[in-house]
Amino acid sequence: MTSPQAAEMLVHPPTPIRKVRKAVLPAAGLGTRFLPATKAVPKEMLNVVDKPQIQYVVEECVASGIEHIIIVTGRGKSSIEDHFDRAPALERFLEEKGKKEEAALVRRISDMVQVSYTRQKEPLGLGHAVLVAKDLVGDEPFAVLLGDVLIPGAHPATKQLIDVYQATGVGAIAVEEVPKDKTHLYGIVDGEPAPQPPFGQRLLRVRDLVEKPKPENAPSNLAITGRYVLPPAIFDCLERTQPGAGNEIQLTDGMRILALEQGLWAYIYEGLSYDAGDKLGFLKATVELALQNQDLGESFRAYLKALKL
Repeated sequence: MTSPQAAEMLVHPPTPIRKVRKAVLPAAGLGTRFLPATKAVPKEMLNVVDKPQIQYVVEECVASGIEHIIIVTGRGKSSIEDHFDRAPALERFLEEKGKKEEAALVRRISDMVQVSYTRQKEPLGLGHAVLVAKDLVGDEPFAVLLGDVLIPGAHPATKQLIDVYQATGVGAIAVEEVPKDKTHLYGIVDGEPAPQPPFGQRLLRVRDLVEKPKPENAPSNLAITGRYVLPPAIFDCLERTQPGAGNEIQLTDGMRILALEQGLWAYIYEGLSYDAGDKLGFLKATVELALQNQDLGESFRAYLKALKL
């Protein structure tokens, strides 16, 4: 249940509302669902069509106006840092071979945005991974994007949440409808419609968040989608969050405290997500993004049509 203070903040946002400049990308997980591929390669660096998963997410941040990305890494993740770093020898080699477009492509990756890194030394949950970034985020609102959830499109989901935050001064999480019999696979929102312009019926006031409920116990079929814009108060909430299953600190539990004390929006975002952290979701993302690819789409579609399945 939302407290009276939180309800007041939802109606009368604090002023001034600070710009959302930073994003946290948790990338310290072991990627066990993709073994043996992830034995030596970070899950975030597995390619979907022609670039690693995490690059799609960084590009979404940039398209949403994010100026500084904080990637939370762990042991064995150095290739992520290498990917977003300068590669002078490679750039020089490509230039000398007359491959100027390829050299520019490599250079753009490192020039996209400011990137900082911090380490989660133990796998203690998503909430703990966000908490590890506290010092780099500081006292300002920020986005959180899960690196294995891809949401391509011209209207980035993160930008949609930033718009909600900038209009209201209250944190917002992206949600989407899932089949009722699949609620046990997701964090589910218990929300009530709170339409206001320009967001209309897509905006809901969060009453509670339930982690992976059975269909008969689910308060709705609105699942948390891996995009969040949160106020700095979430860090205090996470510091007060007790470890749950597996001795992990869950972001969902921290957001339950935030929703009670300060309020929290759920926003039914416009777009389509791919759970690339799941093998089937990874394959769907690869096929559908390949079909959208300007260079590959037409010939790949012809290939699929020619298959005799």
